[in-house]
Amino acid sequence: MAEHTPLSIEDIQNAQAEWPKLRERDLAAKLGISEFQLACAHVGQGVTRIDAHPDKTMPAAMQLGEVMALTRVDAAVHEKVGIYDAYHPGQHAAMVLTEDIDLRIFPSHWVHALMVEKPSDAGTRRSIQIFDAAGDAIHKVFLRDGSDLNAWDTIARELAIPDQAPLPEIGQRKPVEAAKSAPDKTDILRKEWARLTDTHQFLRLCSKLKMNRLGAYRIAGAPFVRQLATTAVDQMLHKVQASGIEIMLFVGNRGCIQIHTGPIETLKPMGPWQNVMDPRFNLHLRRDKIAEVWAVDKPTQRGPAISVEAFDADGGLILQVFGLGKDGRDSRPAWGRIVETLDSVTGVAA
Repeated sequence: MAEHTPLSIEDIQNAQAEWPKLRERDLAAKLGISEFQLACAHVGQGVTRIDAHPDKTMPAAMQLGEVMALTRVDAAVHEKVGIYDAYHPGQHAAMVLTEDIDLRIFPSHWVHALMVEKPSDAGTRRSIQIFDAAGDAIHKVFLRDGSDLNAWDTIARELAIPDQAPLPEIGQRKPVEAAKSAPDKTDILRKEWARLTDTHQFLRLCSKLKMNRLGAYRIAGAPFVRQLATTAVDQMLHKVQASGIEIMLFVGNRGCIQIHTGPIETLKPMGPWQNVMDPRFNLHLRRDKIAEVWAVDKPTQRGPAISVEAFDADGGLILQVFGLGKDGRDSRPAWGRIVETLDSVTGVAA
């Protein structure tokens, strides 16, 4: 992506009028600009640039009452209805921890932010939108009918920044890191994997061995991983729905990971999309962009952490799903049985 857009504000606004139903992300790509630049064409006309740091935007979101939180990657959109609360700041990692809105935040990527008021058929739609240095959306907070509009007005006054440029410069988008393996260290990987006591130790192990997540999966072999058919994600969603068990479903980009904890009740496929359409949780998944799927087994002090993880053709992580392991709500045994039945890449599971 070029650092400077050749388009004028008028060009961008005309394109929005010409393709009013096109998603912002798709229209920005069509125009060769970032989603942030697309929205900034309306700065001063319902759009305000604000301080992007999560220490500012998350306490602001906590004032708004019930909202919808949205985090996405190219192939998946994760939406949760709830209230922002229990914000835990951190220089390198921060968190929002509630039953409904559960986020892992990486502040260095929260570079730009906007408050957006956009007309729609249902009235004015208001949102706080956070972007990375390249102008790609990191996280969005959408107000709902019962949200606090007085708080919205106060936030706009308090968080507005001096720079209200309508055509801001942005940085270059960093490509997704492709799978990175070190086959000569396979034995060390397997030996150290067997010694894990917490899932968070895994990425540190990969880093130490000069690998990444997908690269490690490709060489680890049984009993640690099993490559699944790309259709296994859809198969898994239907089995979770039918069983009624609770899962933890993660979708995340460089700046934010968003987690759903609970069951899946309603699946509605539409073209290439598989959609979870529950009252407080929606997932929109592009099944045709799933290139690799792995069933992964990591040992922990509380027993095995079994996940299903899907990747796109560039090696980017689309989603991860685990069985819920909270005290009194342990779905891990049932989840493990579901994962065992998912189709392998070489054929139907036994």
